[in-house]
Amino acid sequence: MKVFLATLVVVLALAHGSQAQSAQVEELAQYFRDLSAKLTATTDQLVQSMKAETYIEDGKAQLQQIQDQLTPLADNVQAQLKPLADNMQAQLKPLVDNVQAQMEELFRKVLDHTKALAQ
Repeated sequence: MKVFLATLVVVLALAHGSQAQSAQVEELAQYFRDLSAKLTATTDQLVQSMKAETYIEDGKAQLQQIQDQLTPLADNVQAQLKPLADNMQAQLKPLVDNVQAQMEELFRKVLDHTKALAQ
């Protein structure tokens, strides 16, 4: 009976030890699963960030191409419109000066009539 009890104690001790090791192994396995999940998430974020940067750089390159194409066109339009604008300004200046002179004369007349009425 003593041998049986001693054997039972040894078997229970071994079983308890193996359960403790099993728990430690499970904790270690869980740690590595968590670490793997974090690494996967970080890698996904990095890939998304790199894609976004690539899209931004592609967009900038396309905008630069458009600007390079539009700059000569804008310069050409400006060169064509400048003489037209100068010509219109030259034709309208006498008319504007005439209207301004007439308005000043009208203002003087109104002012003179107002002074005459006030006296």
